[in-house]
Amino acid sequence: MSVIFDTRIAANGKQIGVATLANESALNALTLAMAEQLYEQLLEWEEDPAIACVVLQGAGDKAFCAGGDIVSLHKSLCEHGEDLTQRYAEQFFELEYQLDYLIHSYTKPVLCWGHGIVMGGGLGLMAGASHRVVTEKSRIAMPEITIGLFPDVGGSWFLNRMPGRVGLYLGLTGAHLNAADALFVKLADFYVEHAEKAALLDDLLSVAWDDHYRHNHHKLSALLRQHKGRYPLPESPVRQHLDFINAVTDCDSVDDIAAALSQHQQDDAWVQRGAKALQAGSPTSAKVIFETYQRARHMSLEEVFAMELGLAIQFCRHPDFREGVRALLIDKDNTPRWSPPTLAEVSDAYVEEHFTPPWPEDQHPYRDW
Repeated sequence: MSVIFDTRIAANGKQIGVATLANESALNALTLAMAEQLYEQLLEWEEDPAIACVVLQGAGDKAFCAGGDIVSLHKSLCEHGEDLTQRYAEQFFELEYQLDYLIHSYTKPVLCWGHGIVMGGGLGLMAGASHRVVTEKSRIAMPEITIGLFPDVGGSWFLNRMPGRVGLYLGLTGAHLNAADALFVKLADFYVEHAEKAALLDDLLSVAWDDHYRHNHHKLSALLRQHKGRYPLPESPVRQHLDFINAVTDCDSVDDIAAALSQHQQDDAWVQRGAKALQAGSPTSAKVIFETYQRARHMSLEEVFAMELGLAIQFCRHPDFREGVRALLIDKDNTPRWSPPTLAEVSDAYVEEHFTPPWPEDQHPYRDW
């Protein structure tokens, strides 16, 4: 379980840095060690004048990254309980979000090849890249409600920047996105068939890369346009259902959204899946997701990551995250016992507990941002 780094020499002597998530047996799930490797190498490449462009990809053909290594995270939570000292969870979330923020703010162009499964923490890596590519096999989602968490890794920021209230709907239902959806909701910039990948990577080496990073952004965009998909995109369920999404989420509470969604299922399989996911997901997660969406609307990216770090630690202190991972990924009985078990029993005070910073203000890990 590691990240493989490679540098390739371009025609004019500049270099392309390639980072490959190499945890293929776990669909390239991001471990703490992998996050550390990637963070350190990206910092080094950003300071290296020879590096003109960075490529992020996943090993194999099934996934770019299926998320964070929450199985190891769950193990740590069960071992340490309420003891927060030197805990894997704190280290993991703090570094993961630092890595995501670094990609968002990276000066050099970053091409993320978002082929196959891109979920949770994988989307956190992809969302900040300057050039996000999806293929005919891309399947993207933030399904954290199903494991008693919330769409983190900057989700509070990018979900708020989607058309209408699509981001709120996706957070509450964990709905999957195809390539057309990803382009529509601004999670991707280019559509390229997976068969073109080898040729594209070869063409990166023939580009006359510049010393100025802005010029290199333009050069990479021009190259990706040359490789854009030759075949029509699939239909976008999100675009098709946009009016419905905006109507069903035009409510003042999650309870009202859930009620409205259950009344409009009809025979639409896409809507039915969303309604079932919300109904089966953690009620606490649903209410926190709704509140996070409202609070993050006018936040900066730095403020979002600072808020999400506190939220992530609080979710580790509360029971639903551990229970959701147990039910879906450890025991796999698919019968999580949520606490509280219903939306009506999740009080405003309980939601507010999740937003209470777990450190004094002057000790926040991101206080120097």
